[in-house]
Amino acid sequence: MRTIARWALAGAMVFAGISHLFWARKEFQAQVPDFTTKVMDKDAVVVASGVVEVMLGASLVALPRSRRTIGTILSAFFIAVFPGNIEQYTKKRDGFGLDTDRKRLVRLFFQPVLVAWAFWSTRR
Repeated sequence: MRTIARWALAGAMVFAGISHLFWARKEFQAQVPDFTTKVMDKDAVVVASGVVEVMLGASLVALPRSRRTIGTILSAFFIAVFPGNIEQYTKKRDGFGLDTDRKRLVRLFFQPVLVAWAFWSTRR
């Protein structure tokens, strides 16, 4: 079961990362916190996070001996991007069909699920 969950997470991460780079860049920009624009523009943040997502997703499959470490890093990544989800909610930014306060709020509760999924699926 963990193997299936890990492979599904890997596929989802690669897909999400590629979408950051191509067709969903504008949508992902709605989730980039304003404070990051002091360091780089929102598009650069989206591209960089997309590259990281592809690398983490591919690593879940390509580096089986390191899966525990990768799972920990991926869990930390999900925690690190959570402020963007909070900002999308608090600043009422639409993106990915999250066009109401209720939808944006419900979305926040899925982030811990992603953290747990990454952590659990990479343990023995």
